[in-house]
Amino acid sequence: MTTELRMLSAAERDAWFGCLELAFGGVPFAPESRELWAALAEPPRAIAHWDGTDCVGTAAAYSFRLTVPGGAAVPAAGVTGVSVSSTHRRQGLLTSMMRRQLDDVRSWGEPLAVLMASEPVIYGRFGYGAATSEMNLRIDTSRVRLALPPGTDAVRVRRSSPEQALGACEAVYGRLAAARPGTPLRRPGWERMPVKDPESRREGGSPLQCVLAERDGEVTGYVTFHLRPAWDDAGPRGTVAVRDLAALDPASYAALWSYLSGIDLTSVIECHNRPVDDAVLRLVSDVRRCEVRLRDGLYVRLVELGAALEARSYRAPLDVVLDVEDAFCPWNAGRWRLTADAKGAAACRRTDDEPELALSVNALGAAYLGGVSLTTLAAAGQVRELRADALREAALAFSTDVQPWCPHGF
Repeated sequence: MTTELRMLSAAERDAWFGCLELAFGGVPFAPESRELWAALAEPPRAIAHWDGTDCVGTAAAYSFRLTVPGGAAVPAAGVTGVSVSSTHRRQGLLTSMMRRQLDDVRSWGEPLAVLMASEPVIYGRFGYGAATSEMNLRIDTSRVRLALPPGTDAVRVRRSSPEQALGACEAVYGRLAAARPGTPLRRPGWERMPVKDPESRREGGSPLQCVLAERDGEVTGYVTFHLRPAWDDAGPRGTVAVRDLAALDPASYAALWSYLSGIDLTSVIECHNRPVDDAVLRLVSDVRRCEVRLRDGLYVRLVELGAALEARSYRAPLDVVLDVEDAFCPWNAGRWRLTADAKGAAACRRTDDEPELALSVNALGAAYLGGVSLTTLAAAGQVRELRADALREAALAFSTDVQPWCPHGF
């Protein structure tokens, strides 16, 4: 079967979106989701496969700047909307879209591509590595108490509508995003993504609610959440379903958690996609009552290997020759000398010197943000040490104090 792959035109947007909906189950996306997508879309960065007049494959990429270790904001393609019609599977459409997209990303001068995978098994063959994890919690507030740090009582918490609090919340997000690898710096318009509130996303809960933390009249944190009332013969057992929670200091952070744990008629706080080093695990009296679960988060693909490795900083001086395997983007394959000075500044250049570590671009993508240790990858057989101590030196240099995290999808 012959299809045509081409850039999406404005007139074809509805057909593109319809193909995407069918691929994800056929349930129409909420009108709010469609409207926001239309507002944020970058048409020159969207492509589609067409079988005659039928759209049968979709892919797109937002233009982001992603925080990397050291605090730099690096241009990155946020891959999204990838689908293939069920009538056209196993015909190479996905591979051709990934080929076109990575070539485009390279031509745009973006050294990284990132995505949140609907099915993790798909993207490894295109060079993506799972670089972050996210933590899900279900906290039994009837059994768990919080150890609040000094100053928590001085924090004021107050209600606000999510829309009214938008600017203040985005200011907090922006300050925190620069300090945590894996976090996108949001372009104008993206601040609306966290307050998108279609009924289908509430899972039977209330409309989105917002509470702010304030110190000396300044907003220092926020939480958005839904309430899902429930009762049994023993009484109320409602759930607080947290969407987003962020704060600039420990007292404000603890004050928000204290507020959530004390909401009347509830006995559970449910959180999806928290960082794996979330401080709440050190506030709770019994972590076993928090039902901690981990899953994969952001996948990273080094599109221009040298530029990507030079863009981040390193925790320790380093001089190592990497032998990189990259069949899908062969311009990355081969030997690279990566050096970093005592301040973390790096250079990465082609070399003919003997290799000291051998690994795939997938493994390098997984390690790139500092959340997956090269030592762990070596234990899984994904990194081979060819010079004594090269693995230890590189693992230390790639590591970070703060675990990488992507707080929202795209």
